Amino acid sequence: MIENLLLFIFSLALVVKGATLATKYSAKLAEHFSISRYVIGFVVVAFISILPETIISINSAIQGVPEFGLGTLFGSNIADLSLIFALLILLSGRGVKIESKVLKNVSLYPFFLLLPVILGLNGHFSRIDGAILIITGVLFYYLVFKNGTEASKVFSNGDGKYKNIFLLLFAMTLLLIGAHFTVTSATTLAQTLNIIPILIGMLVVSLGTTMPEFLYSLKAIKQKEDSLAIGDILGSVLADATIVIGILAFISPFYFPVKIIYITGAFMVVASFVLLRFMRSGRAITKKEGFMLLFFWIIYALVEFIVNS
Repeated sequence: MIENLLLFIFSLALVVKGATLATKYSAKLAEHFSISRYVIGFVVVAFISILPETIISINSAIQGVPEFGLGTLFGSNIADLSLIFALLILLSGRGVKIESKVLKNVSLYPFFLLLPVILGLNGHFSRIDGAILIITGVLFYYLVFKNGTEASKVFSNGDGKYKNIFLLLFAMTLLLIGAHFTVTSATTLAQTLNIIPILIGMLVVSLGTTMPEFLYSLKAIKQKEDSLAIGDILGSVLADATIVIGILAFISPFYFPVKIIYITGAFMVVASFVLLRFMRSGRAITKKEGFMLLFFWIIYALVEFIVNS
């Protein structure tokens, strides 16, 4: 018990350090490319941030409990879209500003998240479903990347570019190692409390896997890089819901309890609609809306606990 607690604390320290360095060097890296910092967060950081839940989902599928991985993916997405945004706003002490280019790229965001819910209504993801989700996710990222670049120029001043790339990858490595051991130690602690596996995935492990996005985005917001923070969170969520689930289904089609779709999946889609509505209201997410997002996640957690108890 004590050993797991110490491992949990040490892992969090690694995540914090990795998040600090990643924010610093991704911002520097963005200065060398004709790519907005929002896209750097949306594509580069987001894809690295999703590796912890991806590895967990693959392992759960191999061990014959794919619902654990699916619940983790959906649960982490709900936390990202509600709890994490709420904590970012409350801890930063100000609202999060939304740039017009962000709204342009995420106007259809909830409908992309709705796709895995629709395809999973029968409690099964086939290889065809997986291929559709992968193609959809790649298409979305292509559009985001295209909208965030300037056709007339690829690179700016290249001094220090490769150094920043190396340091960003190093920071992401620390982030991933910390996230991995945070999740494993948190899971062990939860099991000692006799919490059933599906709840561990949805409420405990999912929160552990959101820590890279949370700490990375918190550092970005404190440095007034709101677009970088928003891109990281939204990018991670979309990658989880489309590409990660698509890869799992394409490698090995699987069945799962349909209540994951009707409850967890539904909460995920509703959270995206609510968040997008807040983003459009004055092009900022206020403290009041932050409390509303926090309340939304609490309701979700209570519903999952009641349904799965």
